[in-house]
Amino acid sequence: MTVEVLNTGTELLLGEVVNTHAAWFGKQLFPLGLRVSRQTTVPDGGAIREALSECFERADIVLMTGGLGPTTDDITREAVAGLLGIELVADDAVRRKIEAMVAERGHTMRERMLRQAMVPEGAVVLPNDNGSAPGLYLPMRSSPRSPHLFLLPGPPRELQPMFTESVLPVLRQLSGGQPARECRVYRIVGLGESAVEESVGLSLEKRGDLEVGYCARPNEVDLRLIGTREILDEVEPLVLNAVGSHLFSQKGENLEEWVVARLRKLGRKIATAESCSGGLLAHRLTNVPGASEVFTHGFVTYANEAKISGLGVPSSTLAMHGAVSEPVAMAMADGALEKSGADYALSLTGIAGPGGGSDDKPVGLVFIAIARRGKPTLCKRFRFPRDRETFKQLATQTALDMLRHELI
Repeated sequence: MTVEVLNTGTELLLGEVVNTHAAWFGKQLFPLGLRVSRQTTVPDGGAIREALSECFERADIVLMTGGLGPTTDDITREAVAGLLGIELVADDAVRRKIEAMVAERGHTMRERMLRQAMVPEGAVVLPNDNGSAPGLYLPMRSSPRSPHLFLLPGPPRELQPMFTESVLPVLRQLSGGQPARECRVYRIVGLGESAVEESVGLSLEKRGDLEVGYCARPNEVDLRLIGTREILDEVEPLVLNAVGSHLFSQKGENLEEWVVARLRKLGRKIATAESCSGGLLAHRLTNVPGASEVFTHGFVTYANEAKISGLGVPSSTLAMHGAVSEPVAMAMADGALEKSGADYALSLTGIAGPGGGSDDKPVGLVFIAIARRGKPTLCKRFRFPRDRETFKQLATQTALDMLRHELI
């Protein structure tokens, strides 16, 4: 069955409100065997009728959001009734609820509010316990042809409970014949999406019984497979063999969540010492619930003086090698390990740019070190010639991946 989402609201197109509906709908529909095939966003006013008419020609199910309020720009009900050639009739139960809500909140009842009680003939009213405008469901019609129409309020705090309680039960019945499919996501670090595609994706696409997709982030790729459980079970060993130790999760967790969970399981502690990343590594780790059990210290030593006083980096090492160097990165990690008493310490020092680089030390250069209790300190050199924000994300992602390899 073809499902389309039609969002209405000028505020969505002006950027005043972020439209989150498609992502939320997609997650709710997939377990039913349904997929959003298209999302359209139009401003308030006459464009609603035009866009809705186009949906009528293509879709079996339309989830329409917004335009159900009391003001003159809320014309969803009128547009639907006009296209279907039916009348709007007052619903006494909805009217009483609106009047009771207004009285309970101590507001003045205005006649315009009762526009929300006007319902297209034959529509099923969907209760709204979090707002005044009810939702509406109009079953599929053959003459004139129309899809199953669900008219829903725009605000997520109203839409989502209504969808869960009133819309999903109907969709379960409508989708009863859809084949059962699963989506598995393999989260990979240290490989680009082209490398993942070459190593395993192309061969999977040739099968013809799988949907293969990718989602790339800095130093991280999601390989997404959609198919029946039997097919997914069959190809999973191929995926695991192809990506090897680059795979860090099949549960949807991010890298810092994996690291914190692993440290908690092992009963180990971590500290950080950061220069070029400015505390982003500590921020990512402490964003994870339960991080207080494993994270002890976060040193942000941006200036050389801070590296000396805060971490005990020898001034002679800084003078001889410079702040962006392997010896300084290792000294930062060693100092963080000693002062924190943790089991591991990660350090980063580099040149985020856009200025400050040289032939010997270009923009994007970073040294990442990991100090380990009772073992030699390790350090690696990387270069990420990107904008500052992406550089910091790549550097901290790589640091977390170095720790991940140590923990496994």
